Amino acid sequence: MFLSVFEMFKVGIGPSSSHTMGPMVAAARFLDKMRAAPFEAHGLRGSLHGSLAFTGVGHATDRATILGLAGFRPDDYDHDKAEAVLEQIRETHTLRPPGLPELAFHPKDDLIFDFGPNLPGHANGMILMATDAQGDVILQETYYSIGGGFVMTEGELAQGRNTDEGDPVPYPFKSAAEMLDMADRSGKSIAQMKKANEISRGGPENLRSGVARLWQVMNDCIERGMQTDGELPGGLRVRRRAKGIRDALLAERGTNLQAPHKINDWISLYAMAVNEENAAGGQVVTAPTNGAAGVVPAVIKYWLEHVPGASEAQIEDFLLTAAAIGGLVKYNASISGAEAGCQAEVGSAAAMGAAGLAAVLGGTPAQIENAAEIALEHHLGMTCDPVKGLVQVPCIERNGLGAIKAVSAASLALRGDGTHLVPLDACIETMRQTGADMSEKYKETSLGGLAVNVPNC
Repeated sequence: MFLSVFEMFKVGIGPSSSHTMGPMVAAARFLDKMRAAPFEAHGLRGSLHGSLAFTGVGHATDRATILGLAGFRPDDYDHDKAEAVLEQIRETHTLRPPGLPELAFHPKDDLIFDFGPNLPGHANGMILMATDAQGDVILQETYYSIGGGFVMTEGELAQGRNTDEGDPVPYPFKSAAEMLDMADRSGKSIAQMKKANEISRGGPENLRSGVARLWQVMNDCIERGMQTDGELPGGLRVRRRAKGIRDALLAERGTNLQAPHKINDWISLYAMAVNEENAAGGQVVTAPTNGAAGVVPAVIKYWLEHVPGASEAQIEDFLLTAAAIGGLVKYNASISGAEAGCQAEVGSAAAMGAAGLAAVLGGTPAQIENAAEIALEHHLGMTCDPVKGLVQVPCIERNGLGAIKAVSAASLALRGDGTHLVPLDACIETMRQTGADMSEKYKETSLGGLAVNVPNC
């Protein structure tokens, strides 16, 4: 099993990796399928199912799908250009994707929110169709957005292709037990093994430059979030808080008798800054999802800004270690809130952040595995119940608390020798089982929990 660091961490746009980025990626894939088809299409239609329907408006799923069908992709998204294209689509009822003829598409009529039963493969399903001049379907594909921006067709999911099929890597592991055994036998750290795997696929320069870009986008997102105020879009009238918190913390610097727990405010600040940017549709890095995008950057920022001896030269080790843990969670359970609740998103992110921090603080592989287990264990059972389907309440603050838990888990693990009762593999399996047992009301449908007990306006 191999999941690249650039699969676990992807540059994209808010507010959701599964509900915004995934549908945009699926639409782009469908355009490629149309370009390879032997006939000429005249129109496009689509339908959104399951969680994509129930919380699609709040997650801008329809907007992302339409932009994807117009040729946009998350990794090089241009907001101003997208707004202009959307206006053109609304006025002309046509799409003009690159390499294809002009296609008829009426946004209100040709993209349907289907609130019936989920499609069989996953809670996040969508069907895209190309039509001929008479409106008959001539090409159709079902896509599933399985979390973290990962997209699979119905056929790929049925064939079990939610796993890597590339060339062998030097250190393949699909469980934490295998990872620890391999580290013990090789004498290498988790980051060193992960680095060898990455280089075997993409080369050293791709890894170096790619990781540098990931941290640049993460850090830029934090800085933008800390400098921007105002109201978030979506109708809840949630005010951005990161700038005010930052201003207050800076004003209090240097004063006597500061309480030690104020460091938690800094950690929360960094995470909330990211998730406010995400809620506003800004550029973020999935880590491993958009809904949990603030946790890992916040832990890195805390480490760099507040821990003596921290160096940006170690960010590669942090992200490689975090990606190794995230890959285990995704392979053996889920990182999708629509599949397993927020334990799969913020819980996974906290485990990744705890592992990365333990690594750069000098932890052994056993201590790193322990840190990840502690962080994930104490998110078990967490539901995904966003108010009005927006990635705002409780998501923004939840990332702050997830980052605090990640730091605490790493610190606690480093106080021991790595010996502990519950293995990370058992914790991941528990999360998978808990997600399977969880009511659909609490899996990103906004049909239960805070979503129905808090007024939407």
